[in-house]
Amino acid sequence: MILWFTIVQIAAACAAGLLCTVLGLAGRRPSDLSVGTQAVVLLLLIAQVVMAIVAPLVGNPPTGDLLEYWVYLVSAVLIPPAAVLWALIERGRWSTVAMGVASFAIAVMVWRMHVIWTIQAA
Repeated sequence: MILWFTIVQIAAACAAGLLCTVLGLAGRRPSDLSVGTQAVVLLLLIAQVVMAIVAPLVGNPPTGDLLEYWVYLVSAVLIPPAAVLWALIERGRWSTVAMGVASFAIAVMVWRMHVIWTIQAA
């Protein structure tokens, strides 16, 4: 995939993770801000799904294992809604921290997906 888009995704996920973790440790319950950061991360992941479908059609096939890439991508897309749903049901400060940890996990997954798509040889 495109390196700049990967960097934007990682930066957004890390910023969301930092914000949610700090708010949670400060005793804040899930707010519109913390849920909104998860929405931004999810929108970027959905854009990556579209790019992953279109890229091979325009001549940019992955260099690594395609199954591993899609498992990471589908898992990453499911994490933000699950974290937000749990945070809205539980409404505790630790659920805000959990959203932050989920965002950091997504940042790692996005980098791994980039490696699979562009760097790793099959």
